[in-house]
Amino acid sequence: MRHARQGRKLNISAQHRKAMLGNMVCSLIEHGRIKTTVSKAKEVKPLAEKMVTLGKRGDLAARRQALARLRSKDSVHLLFTEVAPKFEDRQGGYTRILKLGLRSGDAAEMVYLEFVE
Repeated sequence: MRHARQGRKLNISAQHRKAMLGNMVCSLIEHGRIKTTVSKAKEVKPLAEKMVTLGKRGDLAARRQALARLRSKDSVHLLFTEVAPKFEDRQGGYTRILKLGLRSGDAAEMVYLEFVE
């Protein structure tokens, strides 16, 4: 039984899931909005919010923690210089999920995951 287990498996291996979620957060930071499925968006949202919180801290340790998770120097630079300063006065809730409808191929529910402006 999966009592008190957090997170979704998404039917992929742990390494693939970790890489995919990191790449999705990088894309969100670079583009400001990504289109994905509901379950993936619900997994990416807490990770993206944690990265913004690290960006708001702004110290070297926070930068290294973000780089360890995202593995993209460009994304980390964008996070600390452009994204995080926008949310200086906000205590949380940096992202939102907007439902779009069903995907035509497999009827998966699609959403936009974006930063709140």
